[in-house]
Amino acid sequence: MIFTEKKNLIKVKGGILDLGVPKVMGILNLTPDSFFDGGKYQKLKNILLQVEKMLSDGADIIDVGGFSSRPGAKLISEDEELQRVVKPIKNICNKFPDAIISIDTFRSTVAQKTIDAGACIVNDITAGNGDNKMFDVIKRNDIPYILMHMQGNSGNMQDNPKYEDVVKEIIRYFESKIQQLKQMGIKDFLIDPGFGFGKTIAHNYEILRNLELLKLLDAPVLVGVSRKSMINKALNIKAQEALNGTTVLNTIALLKGANILRVHDVKEAKETIKLVTLHLNQK
Repeated sequence: MIFTEKKNLIKVKGGILDLGVPKVMGILNLTPDSFFDGGKYQKLKNILLQVEKMLSDGADIIDVGGFSSRPGAKLISEDEELQRVVKPIKNICNKFPDAIISIDTFRSTVAQKTIDAGACIVNDITAGNGDNKMFDVIKRNDIPYILMHMQGNSGNMQDNPKYEDVVKEIIRYFESKIQQLKQMGIKDFLIDPGFGFGKTIAHNYEILRNLELLKLLDAPVLVGVSRKSMINKALNIKAQEALNGTTVLNTIALLKGANILRVHDVKEAKETIKLVTLHLNQK
């Protein structure tokens, strides 16, 4: 079935976040090996300075991750992931009490312990497939949940991804997940088509061309294309040179209904949203 009711309001930290006006999620990688900024934010001072910069640039959400999901990344233990994220999240919440913190994890224990530390959104690249207790954590804590589509896992997802129809298969995947969540009484959820996660460059652009079809599902849409290989390989550039390409694809995503842009470069994304909003509101 297709859920056709549009839903753009989610409950966060006792208030309402209106995703009818697109929001920016700033990426904070606390990993030594992320593809773009791995190793930059290992010390607490640098972490807090980066959070301060992203918030001052207009970030609506800070997405904290301690597990690199890039192809070929080292698999780390749950304990190591916890060591990377719990203390920083506590410190971020102490220094910036109004900040909305998302935890990027597929592990239910990491989700719970970071929620206890102050995180108020869970961003799960496996949509619950990586840990069958994740939905229970979301239900128990009554917080927004971001579920992403990925074919395979981070170790094999880019080996040889194949689809009959990538957009239809993603929609079917989310229909099934959404039905599970609704049956559990989970109401605040968002979907992420997972650009670069078990997709070829052609698959990624097919999804982007048809992104508005995801709006048929009863969930806001998050788009994460920031400095990814669908830009870098197409232009034969490095991730460090991909800001312009990121802005172009973010603009297309906004025109097709994206509610959240997940980015490394907050200021530029906020400017993109402002200009696209002005364009769409012109009469």
